[in-house]
Amino acid sequence: MPNTRREFLQSSAALAMMGAASATSLVAESSSPAHVRAAAPASFDAQANPAQNSESEIQIPKVKFGNVEISRLVLGSNPFYGFAHYNNNFAASMREWYTQDMVCEVMHRANGYGINAFNYVNMGRAPEDFARFQAEGGQMHLIAQVTAADDAAAMIARFKPLALQRRGEEIDAAFRNGTLSGEREWCKMARGLGVLVGVGTHKPEVIELVEEEGWDIDFYAGCVYNRTRSEEEWRQVLNGELLEMPRDIYLQSDPPRIYKVMRQTSKPCFAFKILAAGRVADKDVEQAFRTAYSSIKPSDAVYVGMFPRFKDELKQNVEIVHGILSAA
Repeated sequence: MPNTRREFLQSSAALAMMGAASATSLVAESSSPAHVRAAAPASFDAQANPAQNSESEIQIPKVKFGNVEISRLVLGSNPFYGFAHYNNNFAASMREWYTQDMVCEVMHRANGYGINAFNYVNMGRAPEDFARFQAEGGQMHLIAQVTAADDAAAMIARFKPLALQRRGEEIDAAFRNGTLSGEREWCKMARGLGVLVGVGTHKPEVIELVEEEGWDIDFYAGCVYNRTRSEEEWRQVLNGELLEMPRDIYLQSDPPRIYKVMRQTSKPCFAFKILAAGRVADKDVEQAFRTAYSSIKPSDAVYVGMFPRFKDELKQNVEIVHGILSAA
């Protein structure tokens, strides 16, 4: 505490100045747009942003897919709409930060790094966000996930996707219920719409079965972690125990199983959740990318969602992937 009246007055004046400065800062913050107040990292700025599709020096290598070439790093959609696969607070943080402005900003930046493919999901605000991105000059080949509620023909009419991918949740549920024949019929219907057709799954045994039965499809999308085991299956894996949120348990022993199956099929494959929905520690992210690309075929690619709110994940991931693939 101050020992004299003069010291007391000096301390009071300093505190008053600090308070005034804080008040000014708060006023300025409250008058800013919401997506600016949800501050991105310092590296996520205009200088780092390859604006409106201008190219960065770093470009993601491409691979043939159908009649076009797509980037071997495909932009995922889960973080855009709060599909965190972690907990409700993290999901809410994603939804709060990812306004339409930010979704379009990240997609334009991805374009600037040569990412020209997007694993689109037709939910919530996604159609409006993608329409705005296109209106602003953005270009992405869509590999569109199709849920049981989606009208595939309407999706094709609106966005002209390169490919339709039956979502893994539907495929895995059908596999568990013994109704995969219905999903095979869906693939036949999608083939008639004139697009590439794929099957998504979280289970390596699904890919093995589809291959064995010779479905008329063009590609697979495989989650490297089998997160759709039933509760009974989890109890078998965990010696009778069941963890909280059993739909989002990620076993380190899972990735080698599905990578092996992906290498065995001649069809192109897309690996997803290679970072275990954010569970991989920062220091291990590069190794997870290295493991993915060394474990899949040269004709394969990966889907990765980005959430650059606290660090510039987009730039970091691009630099890692560019370094790995350029040295291959």
